[in-house]
Amino acid sequence: MIKFADDTKIFREVRGVYDNICMQADLDKLVESADKWQMQLHVSKCKVVHVGKKNPRFLYTMRCNGLQIVEVEKHLGAMINSDFKCLQQCYTKANRVMGMIKRTISYKEHRIMLSLYKTLVRPHVEYCSCAWNL
Repeated sequence: MIKFADDTKIFREVRGVYDNICMQADLDKLVESADKWQMQLHVSKCKVVHVGKKNPRFLYTMRCNGLQIVEVEKHLGAMINSDFKCLQQCYTKANRVMGMIKRTISYKEHRIMLSLYKTLVRPHVEYCSCAWNL
């Protein structure tokens, strides 16, 4: 489980029925803990992202409500797809900046290009690395 401000993410590798039961038990514990500590849980905002092609895609519930299954979810500003290609959005931004550098810089000395890459492009790529911390 990862908690950041008022966001909570629960994740687990689910390969079969036993893992499904464990994941549902984790969700039940979260609800129980929220009730114990008088925290509000908005079940209507809770979502499930099934990551991976071999994921059995089980259904999950919280407080007897089925959780919505989505293909894309935002995590700390990075969009995570069910195929876990969350870096696509960051690479798109990085490619745009690289294209701008290519179009506007005429003197392409190695030292200058490396400095521009580290300053302008690299931050876009590294921004999404938080998603890989899961």
